[in-house]
Amino acid sequence: MTVFYCAKCATPLTMELQRLPAVPEVSIDEKDRDKKTFLAPSTVPRGQYAIDPEPWGAPFEPAGNEPGRSADDRSLMIPSAWGDVVSAGPRHSAIVHPEDVPTLTLADCDRPHRGCCGPRGTGGRNMACSCGTLVATLVADCMGPHELHLDPIRVYAWDG
Repeated sequence: MTVFYCAKCATPLTMELQRLPAVPEVSIDEKDRDKKTFLAPSTVPRGQYAIDPEPWGAPFEPAGNEPGRSADDRSLMIPSAWGDVVSAGPRHSAIVHPEDVPTLTLADCDRPHRGCCGPRGTGGRNMACSCGTLVATLVADCMGPHELHLDPIRVYAWDG
């Protein structure tokens, strides 16, 4: 079992979580959405986490000739005005169920990084530890995935 901590103040951010072997497939299909919030189901079930080996989130760079992340149900909702970009963000972020990190608070999330129902996750870290350090990125708009990425530099894991 693993607990994640803030790297700045050592505050525990999660309860004990069990690692999944891979990032689960997820559906953002309308039939699978929560009827009240319209959110897709969380990518990772409660009490578990997965490590995303791919670059994820901000910053972004022109796609160029490099093959980018395929357009799948976990793709970020990149504003079309940005053009053809791919993530140049950190690899190996831990993806957790948003409710497994109850002490984090949402930092100000301005447009174009906010969708109609919540943050798109395109603006970088938007969740703060109680010490004020931005440690995670919440993706919670109705048009995309529903997940929380813990920054691999600002958060550390302890396997008790």
